[in-house]
Amino acid sequence: MTPDAPSSAAVAATTSHGPAASTPASAPLSPSIVKLAWRQTWRDLRAGELRLLVVAVLLAVAALTAVGFFANRLNAGLARDAGALLGGDALVAADHPLPPAFEAQARALGLRVTQHATFPSMALAPEEQGGATRLVAVKAVGEGYPLRGAVRVREQPDAAARAATAIPSPGSVWVDAAVLDALQLRVGDALLLGESRLRIERVIAFEPDRGAGFLAFAPRVMLRQSDLAATQLIQPASRVTYRLAVAAPGDSGAAVRRFTDWAQEQIRSQNLRGLRVESLEASRPEMRQTLERANKFLNLVALLAALLAAVAVAIAARDFAQRHLDDCALLRVLGLPQRAIASAYVLEFGAVGLLASALGVAAGWGIHHVFVLLLGALVEAELPGAGWQPAAFGLGVGFTLLFGFGLPPVLQLARVPALRVIRRDVGQLKAASLVVLLAGALGFAALLVAASSDLKMGLIAVGGFAGAVALFALIAWGAVLLLRRAVPRARKAPRWLVLATRQVAARPGFAVLQVSALAVGLLALVLLVLLRTDLIDSWRQATPPNAPNRFVINLQPDQAEPFRRMLSEAGVQGYDWYPMFRGRLVAINGRNVKGEEWSEERAQRLAEREFNLSHDAQMPGHNQVAAGKWTPDEPDAVSVEEGLAQTLGLKLGDRLRFDVAGVMHEGRITSLRKVDWGSMRVNFFVMFPRERMDEVPATFISAFRAPAVPGFDNRLVREFPNVTNIDISASLAQVQAVLDQVIRAVEFLFGFTLAAGLVVLFAAVTATREAREREYAVMRALGAGRALLQRVQRAELLGVGALAGFLASVAAVAVGWALAKYAFEFTWRPSPLVPLAGTAAGALLALAAGWWGLRGVLRRPVVQTLRRAAE
Repeated sequence: MTPDAPSSAAVAATTSHGPAASTPASAPLSPSIVKLAWRQTWRDLRAGELRLLVVAVLLAVAALTAVGFFANRLNAGLARDAGALLGGDALVAADHPLPPAFEAQARALGLRVTQHATFPSMALAPEEQGGATRLVAVKAVGEGYPLRGAVRVREQPDAAARAATAIPSPGSVWVDAAVLDALQLRVGDALLLGESRLRIERVIAFEPDRGAGFLAFAPRVMLRQSDLAATQLIQPASRVTYRLAVAAPGDSGAAVRRFTDWAQEQIRSQNLRGLRVESLEASRPEMRQTLERANKFLNLVALLAALLAAVAVAIAARDFAQRHLDDCALLRVLGLPQRAIASAYVLEFGAVGLLASALGVAAGWGIHHVFVLLLGALVEAELPGAGWQPAAFGLGVGFTLLFGFGLPPVLQLARVPALRVIRRDVGQLKAASLVVLLAGALGFAALLVAASSDLKMGLIAVGGFAGAVALFALIAWGAVLLLRRAVPRARKAPRWLVLATRQVAARPGFAVLQVSALAVGLLALVLLVLLRTDLIDSWRQATPPNAPNRFVINLQPDQAEPFRRMLSEAGVQGYDWYPMFRGRLVAINGRNVKGEEWSEERAQRLAEREFNLSHDAQMPGHNQVAAGKWTPDEPDAVSVEEGLAQTLGLKLGDRLRFDVAGVMHEGRITSLRKVDWGSMRVNFFVMFPRERMDEVPATFISAFRAPAVPGFDNRLVREFPNVTNIDISASLAQVQAVLDQVIRAVEFLFGFTLAAGLVVLFAAVTATREAREREYAVMRALGAGRALLQRVQRAELLGVGALAGFLASVAAVAVGWALAKYAFEFTWRPSPLVPLAGTAAGALLALAAGWWGLRGVLRRPVVQTLRRAAE
């Protein structure tokens, strides 16, 4: 037998500087080793040896950096526009006029100051123009408003928008286009607001500090603060929010911090109830939840791509090392020391890692522009440029993938004995060191958890995959043992089935590797399909297209029956209907409530505000019990929203006392409810589980989807003139549009992770290509026909794929359920058909990957295969 001709790597080792053995082992890397590494890399790239490694790393880096670049730009945009979203650098809000000391202190610190007031009211068209009415959000602004950002206005509804340089002129108002549509008015017409008749001067196109809440749903009417008194709209019982905005000249924030510290100290020391220092987070919650959930979805898909890439790299690297055993044995014969071989492969993988990671970063940079196109509208301004951090992180992930999962099996090539040149049974690859694998896995897992931007989701995804891999390997090993016992007894089975089962049972290590790798790849694919369909559908159901678009409040008890009859006659069904009364939390477990007891701003605000309370024997159908038990008509009981309980430190069994119109009502917390505040349904922080509470002065609130009946809203206001009818159609449409944008972005990234899953399948199936070639060559030499071996191959692939698909689908349901419940916080009920569909899909995908990757195994001449195996 004649050994293979020296490879180009071996030639490089000997022709440049003579035998490598002449170089001391302790010497630094010589140019010959660098040249050897370069020639190895070039040869392997040209031969396609590194194709799977490069593709796997590229896909992982591209997915992670695309999400990273987008999140980086989005966060930078939010930080940059924080002042515009508040209308200043800081904001003090109150439910009564602020003490003059606050404005005086701000001016003493050299800050610019402006004040404005917001409240709901009814706007009317003049009688000669129809006399229509519309609930509006009135905003009376002072000179200098806004201190940050700019209000954009139009001269006509269809004209181009421009930044306003002043506030409305005396005796005039700026309005949203919805006001003109509802009242059938035009720019220049009169608008009746309280006792004033004001001229419509411009149309508001954009208001930077619009905020959230019911007032954000009502169209805006903006006027000068000096015109407010003449309207006589503010009365002693009016619900008005007063705000003082401050801004520092230039970019200095020291004076602003001193003012906010002083304001918070004044609120605490003087127990100024109803005053608060507002933050950006509190002012824009309507987009915060959507942004957080969108970021979670995108990060999850990117995490799956990276996890799949790790599996693909590990499989492909081991296959790469297996094919280079003979080359390295020949290099040892030619005198190249172990250190030189190891150094050459470290340099090769470093170059490949740099190439693949750089390509991945470039691809991620291009892909993230699609996310900007789809989701950039969530920030109503041009996003700033991306920073360098996502690119650095992408390079780190690429190198971690190759050095943590790819290099360990390849470094074993340096220990291949020269004896392998004449004895092919020595120098086989061994299982990598547990310490090396654990270090690489832990480093990569830490990177992924950090990249997820959500610790809970990162731990579920990474931990779920790690547990699934161990479980898959254990079950696969058990299945192989069962096959070993079953094969000898299967005497009446078809010959192709017996051969296929013997093939699997004869190579338990390969079988476990294939089933585990296929199952991991299929786990990600099944989870992606569930994510793209069931999980996203569940998210849609949180804010369905038929969600209520009208909220009616202040319905009196004697109006309940005629109002519900009107809804029934209009065909409205399935609407929310609850009594509502206001109360202030005054004691917890007998101890009086004081806002300064809590350090968190939100807790202080909640402790000092009045709550909208309700009662009903049945828990709202769109709420869930998170702890305790809801018992209908249980006396002395209250149910609390779990978020409020966490913020205020409440727990089951605590006693709460509320002041309701001067009368104290007390109850024990018997249940905590999970409430989805983005569901566009009627929700309450606190509910009494009782059918009747005649002792409280309650009105009613209703939420329904308005019927497509012309003039329905005007008729409702005419028949019930005291109620407040809030139209949230525009806001609901905006939420649905944003949701659609997010889902399109998730589906776009879905393609990259799908490609990573297919790479894993291909790598898992082709990892045993050489072993299959030898086995099939021996069977063909002994008389087995090509048709029989094709059946054997198909049966083996279908069996391994079916087992992997079943395991993957069961694990995907478990991981998907955990993600839906604990990371995305919505209910998901998977279909019982998922395991069956996963089993079938696994079998078919494994067969397809095997057909593509192994299509040449049975075509190679028997003599050529046996000769190569014997050399």
